[in-house]
Amino acid sequence: MATFKDFRNNVKPNWCPGCGDFSVQAAIQKAAANVGLEPEEVAIITGIGCSGRLSGYVNSYGVHSIHGRSLPLAQGVKMANKDLTVIASGGDGDGFAIGMGHTIHALRRNMDMTYIVMDNQIYGLTKGQTSPSSAKGFVTKSTPKGNIEQNVAPLELAISSGATFVAQSFSSDIKELTNIIEEAINHKGFSFVNVFSPCVTYNKVNTYDWFKENLIKLADIEDYDASNKSQAMQTVLEKESMLTGIIYQDKETPSYESQIEQFDEQPLVKKSLKLEKNQFEDLVSQFK
Repeated sequence: MATFKDFRNNVKPNWCPGCGDFSVQAAIQKAAANVGLEPEEVAIITGIGCSGRLSGYVNSYGVHSIHGRSLPLAQGVKMANKDLTVIASGGDGDGFAIGMGHTIHALRRNMDMTYIVMDNQIYGLTKGQTSPSSAKGFVTKSTPKGNIEQNVAPLELAISSGATFVAQSFSSDIKELTNIIEEAINHKGFSFVNVFSPCVTYNKVNTYDWFKENLIKLADIEDYDASNKSQAMQTVLEKESMLTGIIYQDKETPSYESQIEQFDEQPLVKKSLKLEKNQFEDLVSQFK
């Protein structure tokens, strides 16, 4: 059985010292090992940005895709080989700006895969501009007088879009984050995990200390029922999305691919690509 170390490779991450993405990477590796996966059974598909580099830092199949397009690529991988555990990941800019259209449709489609967003409320790779999840009034190079736009609310967005697994965590709490990713991988449907992953270089507001002061653990809320969609949304609204834990989980709705009648038990990737003579002739006859 694979261990955490089996998901390591010899590529050294070039994230800034203290970046929350280091912990997210470790949590993914730990979770994959804990649920009994082997490196060749995992595919990590990432977008562009600091977080997009993660696919090259884990010993598994991986694709560093184009900006905002990790989800359509990851869904294609899952359709071609349903035996793979597919994990897509990216930052808040990648998922909530250029990739927002893909995010919403992936949430409602409910394909059996996991999407992890490393949310640092800023564009880090391009040196510190306002992102879709930056709060109003946030001062950056692109908003020197303060951000005037309403920030995206990932948890509200995910629940209202029809996601069947919605969770949020903090990169500093690697135990909780690892447990959440394990649950996300085991969930039979689309799992959305938003992770507060502080940028220590360009975001001096949403720091580790700030999150520790403001985050609320769902485990501390009495009688919380993650299967109750109304309660989940109401709690998110009341606590202004500053929650950590599994916010909502629907175990009844079937995954997208399980509803396709023509979806064979044998993955497409394992089928023979050889075209027999009679098949070729049948195809040609259609054009005569």
